[in-house]
Amino acid sequence: MAGDEQHPAEKYPRPQFPPQEQQHPGLQSEMEPEPDYGYDSYRGHGRLDGRSAVVTGGDSGIGRAVALAFAREGADVLITHLEAEEPDAAESVRAVEDAGRRAVRVAADVSDREQCRALVDRAVAEFGKVDVLVNNAAYQMSFDSFDAIPPDLLEHTFRTNIMAMFWTAQAALPHMPEGGSIINVASIQAYKPSPPLLPYATTKGAIVTFTKGLAQELVGRGIRVNAVAPGPVWTPIIPASMPADHTAEFGGSSPTGRPGQPAELAPAFVFLASQEASFVNGETLGVTGGQPMP
Repeated sequence: MAGDEQHPAEKYPRPQFPPQEQQHPGLQSEMEPEPDYGYDSYRGHGRLDGRSAVVTGGDSGIGRAVALAFAREGADVLITHLEAEEPDAAESVRAVEDAGRRAVRVAADVSDREQCRALVDRAVAEFGKVDVLVNNAAYQMSFDSFDAIPPDLLEHTFRTNIMAMFWTAQAALPHMPEGGSIINVASIQAYKPSPPLLPYATTKGAIVTFTKGLAQELVGRGIRVNAVAPGPVWTPIIPASMPADHTAEFGGSSPTGRPGQPAELAPAFVFLASQEASFVNGETLGVTGGQPMP
């Protein structure tokens, strides 16, 4: 990959991409072009030495990029994934272990409260504590009209995207020391909702509110809570939730003219997890490729 001086609009592939669709939840290894999660480019600087992190949905996309970056910054990492995502999860584990850190993978559906508790229990058993919790796992599906949204998928979207954040945070808090950090994944959709993605967008708005409120309560316990709001990012959730023709043009209407790559999101999470962000609390950091946020 070229150096940092490269024009941001030309740094990564631009649409049109090959039309492609996948069954949910999708695999990164089957995308064309395959997303860049920073394996050849991310350089760590010891910002998270001695820490342990939980990254839900860490098998692919943003979650894998974050797991890699955390490991190269010195953290041990537990990732979660769905059983269908096992091949991608194996690659995430390899990336963490190649960085010389411990990697643990847990097959878990975070839409289930007990599985949220169990994944935190596993992290505590493996690492003794949870310094950083990244609530990244999410469900998205596009619908032709508001009337077409099935009740079961509406409920599943809320359980996966927002209820799971309550459950994992509640489970992790007793094991988070002072200086800990919770990072939630919001979206530009919280501010500029697309009607076909209304269930997803609504949960992302709730995540912004959740972040602001929880941050005020936990700062007294020495724990910061922030969020990252990505713009369009090239991850498996795209071909798994959109028609092939939409996937082919994905990200083309952004100011940068392309979707972001997972590798471009990871530094924001490292910053919020590190002590360099010790006075940053309750904020939502936009990484949108130029799309304005309020």
